[in-house]
Amino acid sequence: MVLDIGEIISITEAFVIVSANNTRQVRTIVEEIELAIKVLGGDEDEGPRSVEGLHDASWVLMDYGDMIVHVFLAETRSYYDLERLWADAPRLDWETEQLSQAR
Repeated sequence: MVLDIGEIISITEAFVIVSANNTRQVRTIVEEIELAIKVLGGDEDEGPRSVEGLHDASWVLMDYGDMIVHVFLAETRSYYDLERLWADAPRLDWETEQLSQAR
């Protein structure tokens, strides 16, 4: 899920929220996000400004400046329920956004 929070708070433009069933999957998702952003950005040094929670891997926060990625264990995502907390934020259609940028 992608939440457009730029109009609500000024620290970032979007929250990307994903979840996994176990900590190994959380870590794998984090690694794949880092790789995909480097490949898409074309800059080998491009990475998150900071990554928090990787040791525990129940909620990993990856700060990319204009986007903050939250990778949750499914039960942790359900507990914190960021979607409800940020209910006023418009949801972005990730696939539509990707297609429009590719054109």
